[in-house]
Amino acid sequence: MLRFIALLGLIFSLNAVAAQQIKLAVLVPEGTTWGNSLKKLAREVDAATAGSVTFKVYYGGVSGDEPDVLRKVRIGQLHGGIFTGKTLGDIHGDVRAMEVPFTFYGDQKKASAALNRLEPQFGQALKSKGFVNLGFYEIGQVFLVSTKKVSNLNELKGIKIWSWEGDPLVGALLETLQLVSVPLALPDVLSSLSTGIIDAAYAPPLGILALQWHTKIKYLVDFPTAYSIGALLVSDKIWAKISPDHQQKILAIASKFVKEANDKSVAENEAARAQLKKGGVEFVSFPESDYKQAASVRGKVIARLKGKNISAKMLDALDKEAK
Repeated sequence: MLRFIALLGLIFSLNAVAAQQIKLAVLVPEGTTWGNSLKKLAREVDAATAGSVTFKVYYGGVSGDEPDVLRKVRIGQLHGGIFTGKTLGDIHGDVRAMEVPFTFYGDQKKASAALNRLEPQFGQALKSKGFVNLGFYEIGQVFLVSTKKVSNLNELKGIKIWSWEGDPLVGALLETLQLVSVPLALPDVLSSLSTGIIDAAYAPPLGILALQWHTKIKYLVDFPTAYSIGALLVSDKIWAKISPDHQQKILAIASKFVKEANDKSVAENEAARAQLKKGGVEFVSFPESDYKQAASVRGKVIARLKGKNISAKMLDALDKEAK
């Protein structure tokens, strides 16, 4: 009997050691599409692994901005999060290829199909930097919003626009367009639009509403500059502690809920556009000739990034998708 009790104790002890809690930190608040997606993912993973793997999610930026979260992941305080834009590029520049400006214009379906085909290459790139990708979120088409009216690409010159500090892709675009870059933390954009520190910022329609920029801006340039993505990443250090069987279950569950969030995101961005118009934001259309000029701008941006921030191989792969 004593041996049996000891054996049970050993089994319970091993199970306790094997149980893993994955700590994620995200900027998105609870109650949003992404937030709800993560909650459902966490519940289903808990059930599918009988509690052997659980997710603890810190919502709404309570763990800091994305660069703060990345730093905490690298020192082991956190295990992952949703990373976008510059921070995703800080992990591996090739993933930013999807966000090269004026690649897909307003063609959401084409952009989505390209992401699906390039995802295996992006996954390998992220893996080489110590991360497992649980799925790409399609944030959507990015639009410029402004307190000043501009009617074409040339009129953008001199506009003071927010940018992520140290973002090579956005920096290359702003230099090419001769805009004035004003690096700010994301939470400072709203007040800076109000005080005139900046004239403009950029985000998908849903983001413009969520960040309340619509309360300070007057115009939206109805000329998509880029297609924005995010990735749900987990450190390979915590991932290696999870059994292969549970890894496969987590990947399948994550894929299901990320897709669900992406499907909703398309509809929500369209609804956000309608809400912005209803709220009095004026949509400004650029002339058709600017589309040809945009292609030239794209080429100059790529020339600045190629072989430095994004590999030539990945940019070539992107060009094939853009045709």
